[in-house]
Amino acid sequence: MRDRFIDTTTTLLAEDPRTALVLADISAEAFAPAARLHPDRVLNVGIREQLMLGVAGGLALTGLRPIVHSYAPFLVERAYEQIKLDLDHQAASAVLVSVGASYDRAAAGRTHLSPADVALLDTLSGWTVHVPGHPAEVPGLLRATVAADTSAYLRLSTLSNAHPHPGDGALVVLRDAGPGAALLVAVGPVLDAALAAAADLPVTVAYTHRPRPLDTDGVRALAGTEVILVEPYLAGTSARVVTAALADRAHRLLTLGVGREELRRYGSAEDHNRWHGLDAAGLRRSLTGFLSPALV
Repeated sequence: MRDRFIDTTTTLLAEDPRTALVLADISAEAFAPAARLHPDRVLNVGIREQLMLGVAGGLALTGLRPIVHSYAPFLVERAYEQIKLDLDHQAASAVLVSVGASYDRAAAGRTHLSPADVALLDTLSGWTVHVPGHPAEVPGLLRATVAADTSAYLRLSTLSNAHPHPGDGALVVLRDAGPGAALLVAVGPVLDAALAAAADLPVTVAYTHRPRPLDTDGVRALAGTEVILVEPYLAGTSARVVTAALADRAHRLLTLGVGREELRRYGSAEDHNRWHGLDAAGLRRSLTGFLSPALV
C-alpha cells in the first residue's frame, strides 16, 4: 500500500500543480525524486509533526491541495491539536495518509502503535476516512480524495486481503447467507479473516473501505436482528454510527476490533491480530458466542 501511495502521489504532483506534499522525514527518501522536480511543493519539515500539519494548513489556505504523510501515531495522535486548529478551525482541508495502522510495526514498540487514530479523527466533523483492504485499492482512493477538496484520512497497512474490492465505499456483499441472517460488516484488511470465520454460519458478510461516512443505507438494507462490526482499529469505533442507523429497530450489536487493554508486547502484526481476536479463529469464537443457539 505504501508503494502504491508513493507512486500515485508522485504522479499527482506531476499532473496537478495544486498538489503539494508535506513530510516529517518519514518516506522522505522515497519522495526525493519528486522533491527535486517540485521543490516548492514537496516540503520535508524534519521530525516536527505538529509543524507538518501547520504547514499543510497554510498551503491549503493559499489554494493548494496538501497531502500530509507519516506514521499514524505521529500524524494523528501527536499532531491532533494542529489538525483541529490549523485545518478544521481554519476551514482548511488536507489529505492525511498514514502508514503503520494499529500495529504494523509492533516490533518498534508502543510509539508506533495507533489503534485509536480513527476514533480520534471521529471527534471532528465532516472527515472522510478510507481504510483500504488491498494495495490495488489505494491509487483510486487517493486520486478521489485529492480531487474532492474535503478533509480525508487514508489509513494504509502492511496487512491485506487476497483480492481488492474497489468502489466508492458503499457496502459490497461478499457472502450472502439469505433472509434472517446476521450481518457482518468488515472494514479494510480484516475481510478475509471475517469470511473464513463466517464460513458455514448464517452470516452475511459485507465489505467497506470507507468507515466514514459509513454506508448506513446499506447497513439498513442488509441488517436483520444481529449485526457484527469488525474493524482493524479500536473496537467499537463505529458502534455509535450503526446504532444510530438502526435506532428504530430492535437489534443486537457486537463490535470487534483492537482491545483497550495495554498488552505491552512486541511481536508481529499477525501476532497482535491473534492476541486481539482478529484472526479467523478468534473471530469465529466471537461469532459463535454471539449468535443465538437457534442460529448456530
